[in-house]
Amino acid sequence: MSSAHLLVLDERTVIAAVALLAGFGSAGIVAALARSVSAVRPEDRTWLDTPPRFLRLLWWPTRWIAHLVAPLLPARLQARLAVRLRLAGLDYTLSPAQLLAHRVAVGLCGLAAGLGCAHAWALPPALPALAGATAGTLIAWSWLDDRIRCRRRLMLKQLPFVLDLITLCVEAGLNLTGALQQAAAKGPAGPLGEELHRVLRDVRAGKSRADALRGFADRIGEPAIANLVSTVIQAENMGMSLGPMLRAQGEQRRAERFARAEKAAMEAPVKMLLPLIACIFPCTFIVLGFPIAVKFMTMGL
Repeated sequence: MSSAHLLVLDERTVIAAVALLAGFGSAGIVAALARSVSAVRPEDRTWLDTPPRFLRLLWWPTRWIAHLVAPLLPARLQARLAVRLRLAGLDYTLSPAQLLAHRVAVGLCGLAAGLGCAHAWALPPALPALAGATAGTLIAWSWLDDRIRCRRRLMLKQLPFVLDLITLCVEAGLNLTGALQQAAAKGPAGPLGEELHRVLRDVRAGKSRADALRGFADRIGEPAIANLVSTVIQAENMGMSLGPMLRAQGEQRRAERFARAEKAAMEAPVKMLLPLIACIFPCTFIVLGFPIAVKFMTMGL
């Protein structure tokens, strides 16, 4: 057999060996992924809240990634994520590992979108993939921050009205627990009503009312609500009448809400400067300057 035939045979052998190794490697990866996915236990959500839609879109990848990263999370990071979940009202919705896994899943989706854009536009894949992964991770982080911020703002907006309801019930003869129950049932729907329901749930589960109210203040992390809770607990311990104190608290929270509205109204013109300079002024100058430029061009100037 000639050397040329031996060379061709050797090349075919190498190609076949590489293909065989690639096939075995792919089969091993698929088997490992299948084994990892099958190791994720079914989740019992009987006593858990339904995840928001933004979380439900990637819930299965989130659970799978959480199963992988949960043993690797340090205790300090878990505590920090648990605080963020509590402030967002999601501590009965998902675990700290699932929160981190959801951010990873959104980042991977951004990575895939960046690779798809690079393939569609014939670009080098590194920069679009990095930009997509970064954008996905930032979206997941900003979603939680926006939820915490909107939740606090809505609670502070509803707080004076809910305090008026509690004051009315207390002055009508109900105790504080009954007044909280009426405010939770008849008050406006929103995060404050959900937190009042949770306070009542804790009381029914055996917690003292003071501990349930302290947990309520810790979950919100807002100084106004912490001040209200400490005042109520102190008034109960001293045997004071709750009606006048709650009425004064309601008036104070209403004045604070009005002050926040005034501050937002005064900040609005400053916040409008950037879009005014960047968007409105250039368009105005284009509309005014285009006919003049056309006239100069037609006149040969």
